[in-house]
Amino acid sequence: MAASPIAVITGASSGIGAATARQLAAAGFRVVLTARRKDRIEALAAEITEAGHEATAYALDVTDRAAVDEFATAFRTLAVLVNNAGGALGADPVATGDPADWRQMYETNVIGTLHVTQALLPALTASGNGTVVILSSTAGLSTYEGGGGYVAAKHGEHVLAETLRLEIVGTPVRVIEVAPGMVKTEEFATTRFRGDAEKAAKVYAGVDAPLTADDVADTITWAITRPSHVNIDLLVVRPRAQASNSKVHRTV
Repeated sequence: MAASPIAVITGASSGIGAATARQLAAAGFRVVLTARRKDRIEALAAEITEAGHEATAYALDVTDRAAVDEFATAFRTLAVLVNNAGGALGADPVATGDPADWRQMYETNVIGTLHVTQALLPALTASGNGTVVILSSTAGLSTYEGGGGYVAAKHGEHVLAETLRLEIVGTPVRVIEVAPGMVKTEEFATTRFRGDAEKAAKVYAGVDAPLTADDVADTITWAITRPSHVNIDLLVVRPRAQASNSKVHRTV
């Protein structure tokens, strides 16, 4: 019996990354879960294994290039890489934003994606049918007030995906970008506002059914499982209540 294709998911300790790991495992992939929080990914790997699927956990900080290169030595071939690690910090205007927050967002969202993609691209190519997924955001396509640092980072990630698609056309590797809009997960907004649950709740106040992590994972899994000649260059997904980054229907 042929071995299951391997999918690496970064930032798999919670939210969209964890949901994607579950769905890809159910779709027949052997998932490799990476994140800084070892306990979280080990628990998720155990959950997936108990459900009858294949999963392993590997603690990894995508901003640490030496650690990423060491991780990559484990793979001779690789079917899928999902670059999900990222996140937002703060919602201050450009005039008063903390440069340290901007730097951290750029390092995680852009440089982290670059590190892992560069390190694993040879294995993806060697598979003869590889897929790179870059989870960006609608913030990478248009801006909004108070989002300057995150928007800048996600624009960088969007351009990385677009450029890589151009540069490796003709190789057996697809490049897929998934750009979600408003997604309500257990940690994204809370992390952005440094644990302030009240501020985090206001992001979603009055919004009828924002996207869930499972919604986004479903689109990622769908794009990956298309026939190998089908490349979903860019998939933008928003809740019905959100028409743009700045146009959201709220009932209160």
